[in-house]
Amino acid sequence: MDDNTPDSPKDGPRDRPHDNPAGPRSRVRDLDIVVYGATGFVGELTAAHLAAAAPRSTRIALAGRSRERLEATRSRLGERARDWPLLVADAHDTAALGGIAAAAHVVVTTVGPYARYGMPLAHACAAAGTDYTDLSGEVLFVRDSIDAHHELARGTGARIVHACGFDSVPSDIGVHVLHERVRADGAGEMTGTALVLTSVRGGISGGTIDSLRGQIDTMRTDRARRRQVLDPYTLSPDRAAEPDLGRQSDFALLRGSAVSPALRGTLAPFVMAPFNTRVVRRSNALRGHAYGSRFRYREAMAAGRGPLSPLIAAGTAAGIGGLLAGLALPPTRRLLDRLLPAPGTGPDEETRERGHFTADLFTTTTTGARYTARFRAQGDPGYRATAVMLGQSALALALDRDALPDSPGGVLTPCWSGVSTDCWSAPPTAVPR
Repeated sequence: MDDNTPDSPKDGPRDRPHDNPAGPRSRVRDLDIVVYGATGFVGELTAAHLAAAAPRSTRIALAGRSRERLEATRSRLGERARDWPLLVADAHDTAALGGIAAAAHVVVTTVGPYARYGMPLAHACAAAGTDYTDLSGEVLFVRDSIDAHHELARGTGARIVHACGFDSVPSDIGVHVLHERVRADGAGEMTGTALVLTSVRGGISGGTIDSLRGQIDTMRTDRARRRQVLDPYTLSPDRAAEPDLGRQSDFALLRGSAVSPALRGTLAPFVMAPFNTRVVRRSNALRGHAYGSRFRYREAMAAGRGPLSPLIAAGTAAGIGGLLAGLALPPTRRLLDRLLPAPGTGPDEETRERGHFTADLFTTTTTGARYTARFRAQGDPGYRATAVMLGQSALALALDRDALPDSPGGVLTPCWSGVSTDCWSAPPTAVPR
C-alpha cells in the first residue's frame, strides 16, 4: 500500500493483557506500560500518543527523575491521563528501576544517550521478565546490551527491543514485509536489497546528535570499539556464521538503476544506514538467515533524477562526512554544539505536523524476481512519527503479545519481536515489479 500513516492502532478495540499466559505474563503486574523519560521532548510526545490511542483500560504510568516535572507533563496530557501514576527514579538508581520493571508488563524509555543512561533499565527489565522498548540508534549500546542481556532475557522471557523509532522500524519491518511476500510466492531467496529514502521533511533530533557525539568519542579512544562500529555484522548473534560478501560500505554513492530499473539519478548516503543495516542483518541472523544466504542490504537517499543528481549526492556525502569530522575535532565541535539542536528539544507542533517521509524498499531474488514495498508516514520522522512508532511498539507488546511471533525472549529487533507491524493502521505490502 502506498499511503500508510502511523496515526492510529489497528482497527478494533483491544482488551488489557491477560495476567495468566505462559512466560512473563504469568506474573500479575500493576501496570501495562510505563513511559520512562516522560518529561523529555520525545517522551512527552510518546505519552501523548498513548493518551490518544491506547484503549481506555490500559494501565499507564509516567516515570522520570522529577515528580514536579512529571506532574507538569501529566497535566498537559489532558483528562485521559489525569489518574496515571507517577514513578520517580534516577537512570542509575538500580533499586528504583528494578521496582518500575517489576510493576509493569512493558517499559518504554526515551532517556538517552543510551550508552550513558540506558543499561541499568534494560538490565532491570531483562531480569524481571519485563518487555522493554527504546529509541536507541547506538551500535555500541545495542552490542553491549546483547552481550549483557540476551541470555538473561531468554531465561525470563523478556523481549528487549531496541530501535523502535524511525531508526529502525521502517528498515526492519520493510525487509520483513518483502521477505514474507517472496516466501509466499515461492520466489527463492532475497539477494541485493535496499531501502531508498525517496522523500523526507524533518530535522535530526538533539538526542540523535548527542548519541552520535558519544559514539564518536568512544571510537576515537578505543580501536576495538571502532572496529565493532565498522563491522557490518557487529550486531549478529554469531559473527563467524555470517557470509563473506565483500566490502559493504554505508557511504558509497550509488547509481539508482543499480538498485532498481525504476530509479534514476545518483543515490546519496543515508546518515542512519550504519545503524539500520546492522539491525536488519541481526534480524536475518535471528531467523536462521531466512532472508537468504547471500542477502545483501544497504540504504540510501534519493538525490533527484536530473543532471544535477550526482552533484547533490556528492554534496550530501560531503555534508555527512563534514558533520562526523566536525564532531570529532574539539574546535569545530564547540561551534557545532552551538548550532545543532540540543538534547531534549524539538520543533513546534506545526513543524512536526508538516514533516513526512517516504521509504521505498527493493529486492531481487535468486529466481530473478523483483519486489518493492513502500512506507509513507506523515509527521516529522524524528519526533512525531517516531513517538507513534514507539508508542505502538509498547501497545503491541502490552496488549497483543499473544498474537506476536513466538519468541523465547532475548535482545530482539522490531520485526523479530513483532512490535513494528502495529505502527501503521494497515501494514505496507510488497508487490512484484
